[in-house]
Parts: sequence; structure tokens; C-alpha cells
Amino acid sequence: MREITIGSRGSKLAVIQAEGLLAKLRETFPGLKASLVKITTSGDRHSTIALDEFAGQGIFVKELEKALLDKQIDLAVHSLKDLPTEIPDGLRLAAATARLDPGDVLVSRAVRLAELAPSSKIGTGSPRRAVQLLALRPDLNVCHIRGNIDTRLRKVSDGEFDGVIVAAAAMIRLGWEDKITEYLPIEHFTPAVGQGALGIEIRSEDEEIATLVSKINDKPTWQCITAERTFLHALGGGCRAPIAALGIVSDGILKLSGMVAGVDGVHILRATEEGSASAAEQIGKRLAQKMAEMGALALITATGEPGQS
Repeated sequence: MREITIGSRGSKLAVIQAEGLLAKLRETFPGLKASLVKITTSGDRHSTIALDEFAGQGIFVKELEKALLDKQIDLAVHSLKDLPTEIPDGLRLAAATARLDPGDVLVSRAVRLAELAPSSKIGTGSPRRAVQLLALRPDLNVCHIRGNIDTRLRKVSDGEFDGVIVAAAAMIRLGWEDKITEYLPIEHFTPAVGQGALGIEIRSEDEEIATLVSKINDKPTWQCITAERTFLHALGGGCRAPIAALGIVSDGILKLSGMVAGVDGVHILRATEEGSASAAEQIGKRLAQKMAEMGALALITATGEPGQS
């Protein structure tokens, strides 16, 4: 096996994720020679701009994908929620690691969501989180926030925000579970597609690397993220539209829950679809069709996303 180069964003969380993957590869393939390359993405460089104001998608992955295509790295590690469903020609998503808690959490100054005073200032950079939060607590002041996770948490401890909503998996990977005030219920806070899982992107023709990463692919996670990403792709959603989905596999059955909302937080559609986990792609397509018939496309196009007709 040749020496391999792994590409990752340079944030603290991204490096922890990449180093975890590297350790897993070395455990699976003793003697493997591998190195980690940190790459700054446009999303990292422009950390104050709201995600829905960027032109196009993939602001946290484009530079990594270019490095892959230019053969500067052999594989790229992504938080799967950051990877668009449209992948450039010459590249493919080859594996996913075992998913951690896919949900969202509230980090506040010891006050749970139901106990927050009216007009409390809650930060999130995600339209998906914002609309679901406002659906439960329309009296809160939900504000845009960007920056790496420690920057966001600092804004709470410094008193600038009363709380922030972040991914549970990020807090777990950083070893900061003790900072979590409340794990938010999945039924009210459907997570982003792929949240909690890491995706491994490679060059399409690189069979040696494909064989390597297939050994660490987690099958239930792969089935879930396949259904979720198929659902998102079928609806044509991107960064602007509040779209969410979560797949759960139990006894060979995959249950996929989807959410599509208007940006006002008033109009929220939810639906589920299930079937054999081996038919993950078909389940994603069926749920997208079901929600399209419920009016999801009108909500998506109202956000400025093109949607699928």
C-alpha cells in the first residue's frame, strides 16, 4: 500500500475528526503510512458571513475537492452535513464512519429551552435550527452566529448570547459533553442531512483507496445517509432552504423522517417513510415525493432555492 495523504479543514474540530479517522485506518491496517494535510476553505476564511448568503454550495469542501482532483491528497474527510449532494465529476463519496449522536444540543448558562425567558438571545448559523426553534419558542430572539464552535460557546460564557444551538456530535468529539445544557428532542429538531457522521471523499478511479476506506465504512450509517442525501437531492435543497432528514435503522428496517419549512418558522412540514434498509435510495425518493405532494417545493422555492420540479 502506498503512503496516503488525508485532507481536512484546519479547525480544531475538523483536525480531531481527521485524526480519529487516521487512527482507525492505522488500527485496521497496521504499518499504514499516512499523513494529514490541513486545508483552509472559503467557509473558514469568511467566518462572519451567514451560510445562506454564500453563492452556491460546498463552502466547506470545495478547496478539499480541488486538492483531490489535483492529486495533492488521496482522500478528504468531511462532516457529512457539509458535503453537497452534487459531487464534482471525477470524485465520489466512498465511505462513512459510524455516526455519533445526530441531534442538536442547547448550550446556555444552565437554563433549559423551556425555561428561557422571553426575548432570550439564542445563536445559530443554521436556518434549519432557527425555524424549528421558532416553531417551539416564537418569543425568543434567534440571532445569526458564525465562527468555530469554541468561539460560539465563548459568546455564551461572555454574556453576548443567552445560548447557542450546536451539533451534539461536535461537542462529543471535542470532549465537551459537560458543557451541554440540554439534548434537544429529535421529534422537534430534525437534524441536518448527514449530521453526526463523517464522509470520506476520493477520486472515482482510485480503486486502491476505495478498497482501503471500504474496510472502515459503517453499513447502517451508510444506509441512513444514503436515504437522507437522496431525499435532499430529490427536493433540490441547499444552504438556504430549511430541510432536514434523519434515518434510523433497526432490525433491517430504515425509518426516514423528513422536515421542510418556510423561513418564517410558521409553515413546517414533517413526514416519514420506511422500508428495507437495503432500499435506502428508494426510501429517500419516496419521502421526497410524499413531501413534494404536501407542498414542500413551494416552501423551498420561496427561500430562493430552485427546488426540483
